[in-house]
This record gives sequence, structure tokens and C-alpha cells, in this order.
Amino acid sequence: MLTVGETLSLGPNELVTVPSVHELHRPIPPNPGHDVGVSEHTASAAEAPEAIDETTDTETLDPVDRRTIDRQWWRGDRKVLIVVGIAALGFVLMIRGVLSGVTGDDRISLPDAVEDVTPVPGAVQVLNQTSVFVDLAPGFTGEFVIDGEPIETINVDEVGAVTVEPGQQVDLPPVTIYEPGNATLTFSPSSGAAIEEFTEGEHRVVLRYWLIEDGPARARSFTWTFNVF
Repeated sequence: MLTVGETLSLGPNELVTVPSVHELHRPIPPNPGHDVGVSEHTASAAEAPEAIDETTDTETLDPVDRRTIDRQWWRGDRKVLIVVGIAALGFVLMIRGVLSGVTGDDRISLPDAVEDVTPVPGAVQVLNQTSVFVDLAPGFTGEFVIDGEPIETINVDEVGAVTVEPGQQVDLPPVTIYEPGNATLTFSPSSGAAIEEFTEGEHRVVLRYWLIEDGPARARSFTWTFNVF
């Protein structure tokens, strides 16, 4: 039986001393360079790997990659612009065609004494009950010859001289009405008129106009056509 402090021989040149109980319970000193109570397998926060941000930011892209993305965006956006432009142009042309079909070619110059005419020269989609209207310069009067048919002209003041009851509407005769205050001539196709309605096709209007003080002997004329659909 071994006792504390006894020396035990394990072989040539190998002697071992039996430790006491206190020596067996003595704590083992830590190794140099290690903190007590901290596992050497524990990684510090500074040593933890950084999180990888998978979000792609165009500001961090290589200039070549950025130009590639810009070109792809511009190609797609350019196609949209081309489609929208073609649609807008088609819409404008359609509206222009409708308007020109109704109003005709208003680029035809009018005589100095003729300020406006309706239907405009060359109109191609005129209704069959459309009125023929002319706005003359002050001091002028005139008459219509429509499709070779002379249309009588009367002064609106002559119509207004007729006595009517209050609230009763004045029936205008089916002729050309001249309003001296505005120097206008208006003929509306109606029942009993020389032309009750305009038939489909082209119609020709000859306006004879003159200064009131000169009289019809010094009349001038302006001719235009329009089409009824």
C-alpha cells in the first residue's frame, strides 16, 4: 500500500512521488494568453462573419453592367413611345378627316366683301336641310342662285312689320332673308321653298352681291360648291 509522499519507482531513472489529497484538489492554472471562464471554442463578435446583402444596387454595379441595364430600359421604353406616338398620330388624322369632311377646305380665299359662308367651300358631308348663309361686309346686300335656281330675297324688317300677337312666333317666308344690321343672307330649305331639301351629291351656290348705294347693276359674284351625303 502506497502512502502520501512515498516515492514509486516505475523503471530505470523514472521515479514518481504520490501526491497528497490537497495537491489532488489544487486547481489547474490557466494557460498563458487565455481568459479564465471563457471557452477557447467561443468566437468573439468581431470574428463573426458579416451578413451578405443579396440586394443588387445599381450604384454598386460595374459601369459596363450599368450601361447594359440602361440600354435594356431605353429599348423597352422606346417601343412604348413609338406605339403611343403612332396611336396619337392616327387619332389626329382621324379627327382631321372628320372635321375636313364636315367643313371642307377653308383655305379657299373669300372676296374682301364676303366675310364668311356656310357651308364652307368644298364641304363633303353636309346635311340635306343645311342653311346657306353668307356674312357680307357692312353696306352690302345680295342674292343667291342655287343649282341654277334664283332665290328671292326679302329684308327681315319687312317681315317684322307684320302685326303678331304677344308670344306668337313670326313665320319667315321660304326665301332668302337679308338682315341689314348684320349684312347677312340666309336661305333654309323648307316646305314651299324653291329648294325644299338638298339631294345627295354636289350643289352649286352663286352669290351675287353689291353695295346698296350702287345697286344690283354693279353686282359682283362668288361661286362655291358643297356635297350632301
